[in-house]
Amino acid sequence: MVTLRPGGPAAPDSSVLAVVVLSSGGPEADGEADDRDGSDAGSGKAIGVVSQVAGSACADLGMDLETLLTAHTFGGDAGAVLVVPLARAEPPTRLLLVGAGTGSVADWRAAGAALARRASGGDRVALAADPAPVALAAFTEGLILASYRQPRRAGDTTPVAAEAASRDTADLADDVEAGDPAAGQTDLAAGERAAGEGAEARGDELEPAVGDGPAADPAVGDEAAARGAGLEEVVVWTSRALAPAELAEATEAIRRSGVIARAVLTARDLINTPSLLKSPEWFARRAVALARAAGLDATLLDVRDLEAGGFGGLVAVGGGSVRPPYLVELRYDGPPAEDGAALGHRVLVGKGITFDSGGLSLKPAGSMISMKTDMSGAAAVLATMAALPELGAPGKVTGLLCVAENMIGAAAMRPGDVITCWGGRTVEVLNTDAEGRLVLADGLAYAAGALGADALVDLATLTGAISVALGRRTAGLFASDDELAGALTAAAEAAGERVWRLPLVEEYRPALESPVADLANMGRALEVGGGSITAALFLREFTAGVPWAHLDIAGTARADSDDAEITRGGTGWGVRTLLRWLAAGTASASASPPVPAGAAAG
Repeated sequence: MVTLRPGGPAAPDSSVLAVVVLSSGGPEADGEADDRDGSDAGSGKAIGVVSQVAGSACADLGMDLETLLTAHTFGGDAGAVLVVPLARAEPPTRLLLVGAGTGSVADWRAAGAALARRASGGDRVALAADPAPVALAAFTEGLILASYRQPRRAGDTTPVAAEAASRDTADLADDVEAGDPAAGQTDLAAGERAAGEGAEARGDELEPAVGDGPAADPAVGDEAAARGAGLEEVVVWTSRALAPAELAEATEAIRRSGVIARAVLTARDLINTPSLLKSPEWFARRAVALARAAGLDATLLDVRDLEAGGFGGLVAVGGGSVRPPYLVELRYDGPPAEDGAALGHRVLVGKGITFDSGGLSLKPAGSMISMKTDMSGAAAVLATMAALPELGAPGKVTGLLCVAENMIGAAAMRPGDVITCWGGRTVEVLNTDAEGRLVLADGLAYAAGALGADALVDLATLTGAISVALGRRTAGLFASDDELAGALTAAAEAAGERVWRLPLVEEYRPALESPVADLANMGRALEVGGGSITAALFLREFTAGVPWAHLDIAGTARADSDDAEITRGGTGWGVRTLLRWLAAGTASASASPPVPAGAAAG
């Protein structure tokens, strides 16, 4: 989608010429910027600053860029766009002035998003700019993320009870590998799909979206990108030829940012899939398909495996649905860290509730509308894992997807039930709508006790309280380890996904005590409040002292409208943060280097 043309003219067949404009307070490109003071003497309003390559591009079209900026008092604020029609028969026929603010990474990301929204479908865009590689990466990321569009879907009235009839059982039989009954699991070496004996065999898939292939194709991120705003290509036209090393660095920056952005689109498509289609089995099968395509190893546990293995949280939460729960384990073993850092075994755990009615503690009708997105944490973990090979991330990483549907049924868990999670810890269920922590308890305990995790990170749309505390653009971070918290905070900052660390208040821990079990699944809010804190304290009980961080993404996982690179619906929040953390190659650094002073000018 984004290519470089160092030192060359704008592509003659580009329908749009885009010029990056910095605000007057932004950095200048080491002598490359036009010699102006950034102010409009006639109005007193500040106007933007452009690089020489931008001025030259406009001059070739017979336009004076400074006069144009002054006439429109265009200041170059991040994400601002001015569209100027050009009276030309041949391309380019439009000029877009795109604001990149002060030239920060965040501002370049906003510029890419703004260009994606203002350019028309099928456009080829020539971008006159001289960004540093890190700014170019941010621009590419914003461009791809903002291009995302949800697929339109036809209604599917296939009754759940008849779904098995749509599955080609002969093909399924060819794929099945018998699991080891003693181990209670089915191995899918190198991503080979299997459904353990007793797993329901349903074959519902996404409706084919606009394009050549079905949306259920494993390369879902690529399909989603193709379905977006329709930009054919953006050619970055720089003012000078680049040395081979510079060109390689810039090209790699574009490639890596594209991998990360497409991973986010993968998560968005999964999150936005209606729950009529997105049964726990559908999600588990999609996870295995993506794992296979990425070259990951996988293990899938169906409901019989879960019962035999002691995963009481998943079994209890999934008991009310006719569509049973699954646990999916994805494994990646990357190269050693370049700096020799001992990264250990890092395990990601994602909440994967494919629909949350609240169970017998039924949600109000309005609160259910967005509950197809209650598997956003698991979607982020899956998309992250599938992108690790392309990024060449170092170290050993495992992803656990705790997948279930929380519904009302004859076998649904009840308030007052006592369940036994993996490892033997018992939990009194006070509220069946606090189900996410129950499936995560299984995943965390299993990771700490059976997988030998050296660091644990879980993502979950866990509590409404986090949105009250932090709003819709900041995730809550809880951690038992300062170094891990710092690494995730740095990665989130580099990714443009804000987090705020909240305390694990020890005085609130007694609110989780139960007279009949090791602990209760709800804090007694009337006693202590702090619903997000007590939920995090509950999860900590299952980490066995392993360094652990919990990201409560209930506010950030969903958006009601487009905003910069965020699009309406499931946001895929967390993918960018996790990939920057995991790909960094150190225990505590983000993957994106700082922007050198003055190097990000356009």
